[in-house]
Amino acid sequence: MQIDQEVVLPPYDGIKLENVRMVKSDRDAAEALAALMAMDVVGFDTESKPTFLKGEVSTGPHLVQLATDHTAYLFQIGAMPAVEVLKAVLESPDILKVGFGLADDVKRLKVKLGIETANVVDLAHALKKKGERNALGAKTAVARYFGRALQKSKKITTTNWALPRLSEKQILYAADDAHVALKVYRHWREEQAGG
Repeated sequence: MQIDQEVVLPPYDGIKLENVRMVKSDRDAAEALAALMAMDVVGFDTESKPTFLKGEVSTGPHLVQLATDHTAYLFQIGAMPAVEVLKAVLESPDILKVGFGLADDVKRLKVKLGIETANVVDLAHALKKKGERNALGAKTAVARYFGRALQKSKKITTTNWALPRLSEKQILYAADDAHVALKVYRHWREEQAGG
């Protein structure tokens, strides 16, 4: 009998709401840009409104998440001046961007916003151990590196990310996706350096 790891492992304590910034104004954008450009590595992810009909093309991304060690910055696409900040950070060769399953995110950012991401590491492949066939997801990585269960609600995953006002659950879910990627990356690098 296989035991569900979410039942066995204690829950992962994600980022707190007070450490999440919705980038809405010029001032928010300037603060986000300064904080993100000062980093060597940032956590990175996007969210798109789901498509349900066969042949329906996604209009995403609708939200881009970038995280420092202590703060996650959420950029709603369509809300200016998000694109200039995203372009500066995501195209910078000096800042490593890390996340899980980023191929589609990178492709959509190029198509929708003309952003040519540089220096990106997809942890889904980078963290794979010899002999593992499947790409590693954030849930598995959190279990492996922290002995915790990352809560990934299908209900939140498939919500409308294009809404002008996101719920607190959406905000925390999205912030965690970028923040946990950075935490996993840092832990993985420490492990490599130590052993």
